Amino acid sequence: MKILVTGATGLIGRHLCKSLTSEGHSVIALSRAPEKVRDLDAAEILKWDPMSGPPSAEALSQTDAIVHLAGEPVADHKWTDEQKKRIRDSRVISTRNIVDGIRLSSPMPSVLVSASAVGFYGERGDELLDEDSAAGGGFLSEVCQEWEKEAASDLAVRTAIVRIGVVLSSEGGALKKMLTPFKLFAGGPLASGRQWFPWVHIDDVVGILRHALFHPVSGPVNAVAPECVTNAEFSRALGGALHRPAFMPTPEFALRLVFGERADVLLMSNRVVPKVALDTGYSFRFPNLSPALEDLLG
Repeated sequence: MKILVTGATGLIGRHLCKSLTSEGHSVIALSRAPEKVRDLDAAEILKWDPMSGPPSAEALSQTDAIVHLAGEPVADHKWTDEQKKRIRDSRVISTRNIVDGIRLSSPMPSVLVSASAVGFYGERGDELLDEDSAAGGGFLSEVCQEWEKEAASDLAVRTAIVRIGVVLSSEGGALKKMLTPFKLFAGGPLASGRQWFPWVHIDDVVGILRHALFHPVSGPVNAVAPECVTNAEFSRALGGALHRPAFMPTPEFALRLVFGERADVLLMSNRVVPKVALDTGYSFRFPNLSPALEDLLG
């Protein structure tokens, strides 16, 4: 298959491109600056500014499928009004432009797999959440709702929306940021630690994206591991994997002081389960946390 991938240079995108290319698929990656991209498993890397309009006719020509992963990182910068607009627009407008590009292409691709996030559900305490659960409130949920609305258009194309949890990888993302305090014997739960932590191994994010590509799955699909854990349970497991204690909690007021509104990313409780993935036959490589951490941390 010829598969177009946006956000191909990100953590998930690089792993997905490598996986698809290894099985003989032709991956066309889109990038704002293709001349700067190095070591990406793709047949071609074409220029596209997600905010400027649809991808070129060259990029979309004879494309069988599209995986849309592009979006401004949520947790890397302070949430000023300008940054929040950048987070929203990078998802909503880029998805609108992808959909407009599909409308203009002939023939159309057979499937669009568009990323979203478990932030869709908002702060929900201990409520068990699957793909049929209603949206929540707050900035992240509002962004996800607008993002998904753009993807779930009236196109005659099968569309899957993958709501991604906290991705664990040894190469970057959330896990890498968590390691330093634990290595300094200062690790522990965040605030009460009772908030649910919807983690997923990088291999299973790629696996679920591939599952959505190659199986007749439509609508939302939660990309989280089957084993639900709280932040405190995650901290203990991470401490165990690193042979470090995990007893030093970070108070909520300190997180709010340092991160401001962005602390919502750390404090939100999402007890999410991957119902659609399991019901449609996806087999997790790492359904449980301890083996996942052992694999990533060696």
